[in-house]
Amino acid sequence: MLLLKNAAIRSMSDTIRGQYKEDIFEGSILIKNGKILEVSPVIELPDSADCIKIDVNHHLVMPGLIEAHCHMGITEEKKGQEGDDCNETVHPVTPMLRAIDAINSMDAAFADAVRAGITSANIGPGSANVVGGQFAVVKTSGRRIDDLILKFPSAMKVAFGENPKVNYAGMNTSPVTRMAIAGMLRNELVNARDYLEKYSRNETDYNLHYEAWRPVFEKKIPLKAHVHRVDDIFTAIRIAREFGLNMTLDHCSEGHLIAEELAKEGFPAIVGPDLASRNKIEVQNVAFKTAGILANAGVTVAVTTDHPVSLIQSLPMCVGLSVKHGLSLEEGFRAMTVNAAAICGVSERIGSIEPGKDADIAVFDGNPMEVFTNTLMTIIDGEIVYRDGI
Repeated sequence: MLLLKNAAIRSMSDTIRGQYKEDIFEGSILIKNGKILEVSPVIELPDSADCIKIDVNHHLVMPGLIEAHCHMGITEEKKGQEGDDCNETVHPVTPMLRAIDAINSMDAAFADAVRAGITSANIGPGSANVVGGQFAVVKTSGRRIDDLILKFPSAMKVAFGENPKVNYAGMNTSPVTRMAIAGMLRNELVNARDYLEKYSRNETDYNLHYEAWRPVFEKKIPLKAHVHRVDDIFTAIRIAREFGLNMTLDHCSEGHLIAEELAKEGFPAIVGPDLASRNKIEVQNVAFKTAGILANAGVTVAVTTDHPVSLIQSLPMCVGLSVKHGLSLEEGFRAMTVNAAAICGVSERIGSIEPGKDADIAVFDGNPMEVFTNTLMTIIDGEIVYRDGI
């Protein structure tokens, strides 16, 4: 067992929040077998108990941070083309690709994530293809990716706009227009739906390509739509509505221009990377204000670094800059904990500190959104995987 005591706890739990002023209280957290066993103002254990007791000296204790969209371990640092497995740029529709077959957990970015208090990340293919493949939510510490999987598949990556257009321009093949991107995605969805119906009636053979769509049509995972511009956002929504599918709006760079519309539609947004250059036409309106405008309109918001576009360890700083430009402080904390967990479909396991959930916890000597704040401890599945100063 592990006991954290004298902790300033920001639980991010709706259950616990109502009991303590401003969701910060001096308390203790008891961890057993990788799970949170108890959260209470005082937890007394006899000295004979088989338990490691750590006094965190009134530092901030909160859920481990969650990166809702990145390419960590697929686009590896320091390795150039040899370590880049992000985009299969020879065919525009590749739903059967699985992130877990390309994530290298030995990538240096994983250690950077742990040192920043980031305990989980939603990782998957890039946006060069109309359909890129399946994402996975994984823990950020360990050698074997199979042991780190929290949810697989967690989403199906689809992309609109500039990236697929640019990638296939000059190849004498579609898509080279936004019309073709939308048309190819519709055609793929029709074919996948037909396959699933026929397979259920034993009228066709098993097909790995179309079988990958099963959790999407069963609404177990969302479409993960790469969208920057307003027109691409609306096209993605149009297609999701046509086929009755769940979806997340990833990047959503011009979302602040249509915030009220997006709030009515009800799809969550993963905003960013705003800490990056405007190096493409479709990101000319990227701004840190987007997250706050969307959240204030009623959209559920998470923030992404899109690592390696922005470095994974900059996640709390990116959230802090969003707070500086209009996102409320509370929504800032939610954007990298409970909101991110809900958007990624793993809120039953992570995102808040409460009994029964995974013991993924970060300890900071201040607000993690402030640049001078240090991570003092990172705990994943009840194990201390990083410690500095406690």
